[in-house]
Amino acid sequence: MNQPARRYLSSLAAAGVRRIPRSRARVPPDTAPPAAEDPEAALAALAAEVHECTRCSLCETRTKAVPGEGNPRPGIVFVGEGPGADEDRTGRPFVGRAGKLLDDIITKGMKRQRTDVYITNVVKCRPPENRAPTPEESGACRSYLERQLEILAPKAICVLGNTAAHLLLDNDLPMSRMRGQPLAWRQIPVVPTYHPAYLLRSPEAKRPAWEDIQRLMEVAGQP
Repeated sequence: MNQPARRYLSSLAAAGVRRIPRSRARVPPDTAPPAAEDPEAALAALAAEVHECTRCSLCETRTKAVPGEGNPRPGIVFVGEGPGADEDRTGRPFVGRAGKLLDDIITKGMKRQRTDVYITNVVKCRPPENRAPTPEESGACRSYLERQLEILAPKAICVLGNTAAHLLLDNDLPMSRMRGQPLAWRQIPVVPTYHPAYLLRSPEAKRPAWEDIQRLMEVAGQP
């Protein structure tokens, strides 16, 4: 674990932030998941499961499932809410208007390429009319997301919007209270920020979102 991440995690106890209950975790929450020996093959096998998934009713209306894509050994993983119409059509995450903004954040702001990070969502199939996923739908996909993160073993996770933050951090706090707090999932630093779709509707939130992204790069050890 890099030094910025150690400093970040050292303030968890003082912050009094709730962490994932042990009953929901497949490994102890104080233990970082071990890296997969062949992450590319493991992700491909998981994606095959997602494409065949019938755990919830979203499978009945999807065109394509959207497991996620990117570097199988990323420093940073971005987790959004769920696929939209463009993602449902292409089978790729974040390719619509919100995706173009995320691309700009990665390439123009972070000075990285999209292929340097990994991008996925809480639910892997599009909720009808782009509505927020229900708790049942998110719960059905939860193990897919957790297995992805176990395989990827990133240095930091950026959760985009409340849906992703609430699921991964197991809380119901508003984004205004989560931003800037020392949070973690199984000893991996988690940085919450606004979803790119929200930034398109509320441009005034772009400045605080950029502050979050700078913090993300710091805890990931990627200046």
